[in-house]
Amino acid sequence: MATGPNLIDPLLERVMRLHPRLIDLGLDRTERLLAALGSPHLKLPPVVHVAGTNGKGSLVAYLRAMAEAAGYRVHVYTSPHLVRFNERIRVAGELIDDEALDEILTECEQANGEQPITFFEITTIAAFLAFSRVPADLAVIEVGMGGRLDTTNVVQPALSAITPIGFDHTGFLGESLEAIADAKAGILKRAVPAVIGRQRESAACVIADEAARLGVPLFRMGREWQVVPTADGFRYDSDLLGLDLPAPALVGAHQIDNAATAVACIERLRAAQFDIGEAAVRRGLASVEWPARLQRLTRGPLVEALPPACELWLDGGHNEDCGIALARQAADWAREPAALPLDLIFGMLTTKDASGFLRPLARHARTARAVPIEGHSAYTPRDACARAEEVGLDCQPADDIVAALEDLLATQPAPMRILICGSLYVAGEVLARNG
Repeated sequence: MATGPNLIDPLLERVMRLHPRLIDLGLDRTERLLAALGSPHLKLPPVVHVAGTNGKGSLVAYLRAMAEAAGYRVHVYTSPHLVRFNERIRVAGELIDDEALDEILTECEQANGEQPITFFEITTIAAFLAFSRVPADLAVIEVGMGGRLDTTNVVQPALSAITPIGFDHTGFLGESLEAIADAKAGILKRAVPAVIGRQRESAACVIADEAARLGVPLFRMGREWQVVPTADGFRYDSDLLGLDLPAPALVGAHQIDNAATAVACIERLRAAQFDIGEAAVRRGLASVEWPARLQRLTRGPLVEALPPACELWLDGGHNEDCGIALARQAADWAREPAALPLDLIFGMLTTKDASGFLRPLARHARTARAVPIEGHSAYTPRDACARAEEVGLDCQPADDIVAALEDLLATQPAPMRILICGSLYVAGEVLARNG
């Protein structure tokens, strides 16, 4: 099976070599270097700051698509990237180019000198510096981890947004949902409005308490605004706005919630004098792109190596709530006329609950293949298979993505639907191999 090149990102290699890729939550180093650079984080256009466990990236993608459809120039900062480091920094609608990124990183490193700084800190600061030098109308900034002590939490937002909170990064944010919610609610700023997506009750209470302490006007799904799925999309309702909207371009029932949360953000931005009308919202829903979120791969060497009528899907989700969302989609697939059997290929970091992720999927998948994730602390294929078998999923180890695909094709009758999942690192490898 031929594949595209396994791309190596020299800029990424440089930053990783110079700065530790450790997680050390706190703002002291960030604030010091930002001050040395002239506080670029205070020279941004109006900021939407987005935290949460699941759906952050999709929400950012919807906001960007809707605002750009209305003619606005938008800076976007997200993490992690999938194939190229540049994906993290979108300056006024365009991915930052290598030359500009190299110059910005060099400037940050020179200002930092020999003082300690982490990989995520210096790359986030580089994004703020790049954004501060190019005019734009809006900046959408995604939190890296948690919120209260996340590097991005130095911005002064015009709007905060919190997507659904679940269990992830428990080693850093806490073992309870309340502790994780407290970290996420740390992005709330005094008197700055906040849009809140669907939450479990315990997380919603933590957010509400923090909002009350800071005088934050909350705009919550199920309270101040409602979303109801319809036959061809969804209905969005608040006291001031009612819209019947088409289904978004991103696949999955959970994307209705993500899209509606974006509409709620747009409603708050409209109150802040942004002219983003229904036509722009509709265009944004139709044009939105966010790779590795239930993405069907339709071309490239991996796809072309499959027999006719086979489907190849990719998703970077890696926690229990993501497994539930994928299982819901798998159930929808199973109800299709002439439904294809589902086989999984997955790899996961050891910091993730593999059994929790796979349990909802186990009843929908015929078989699974487990692959390694090179360069990261990940389950070996054999250990990953053991976790899969704990939840009743027939699993075999494979050396890599290509070997897993070849084994499925050799052992399972075609046609089939193959879902590659479990990690954004796996998703990035797939996209690189597939050209």
